[in-house]
Amino acid sequence: MRKNLKVEADKFFATGVSIVMHPNNPHVPIIHMNIRYFELDNGTYWFGGGIDLTPHFVDKAQAAYFHKKLKEVCDRYDGTYYPRFKKWADDYFFIPHRNETRGIGGIFYDHLSEDEKHSKGDIFNFSIDLGEIFSEIYTHLIQVNKDSDYTPEEKEWQLLRRGRYVEFNLVYDRGTKFGLYSNGRTESILMSLPKQANWYYAHEVEEGSAEQKTLDLLRKGIDWTSQQ
Repeated sequence: MRKNLKVEADKFFATGVSIVMHPNNPHVPIIHMNIRYFELDNGTYWFGGGIDLTPHFVDKAQAAYFHKKLKEVCDRYDGTYYPRFKKWADDYFFIPHRNETRGIGGIFYDHLSEDEKHSKGDIFNFSIDLGEIFSEIYTHLIQVNKDSDYTPEEKEWQLLRRGRYVEFNLVYDRGTKFGLYSNGRTESILMSLPKQANWYYAHEVEEGSAEQKTLDLLRKGIDWTSQQ
């Protein structure tokens, strides 16, 4: 535990909520939300978490809606939170061996504790508000997309994008690694994996296709709140 958390402590308390949704319809995006709290026996504590979205097909208007909702929550507590945590998500949810982001990002934060501007209560309330906005955001995205027709080719693309999701979670995700190293419950640790995912050797998409347009948007630094 000391090695993975990089702290000096004999005992710790940890609690959190993690939600990952892999929808059946490829027009409904994958979403991930995590809110967590760690406290060590030496008195050190911190909050962490965030929400990120992984559309199989990126819709700029829906991406803008998602990011604007997260920004609203962040701005209620600190005007620097959204740009800071948005960049953190861009950098964290990145697949180096593919040179692409896992999705359109969101916000991500860790080791957040009280300082001269924010009390422990402020950070707790921020984390609670972020957790509560999750259902509003995802309910909206489900309602917009759930009745959309899709082709077998679009379904196949969804399974390929799920494959990318699996690659990130098994190779790079710190939560997965920490859970496995700490001898946690395997089924809970791997709950983020989809029921089915596909891989094809050296898969290529058609130039100008919706798949190519999505790949072109899987990069860091996009100002999604300015999209229409």
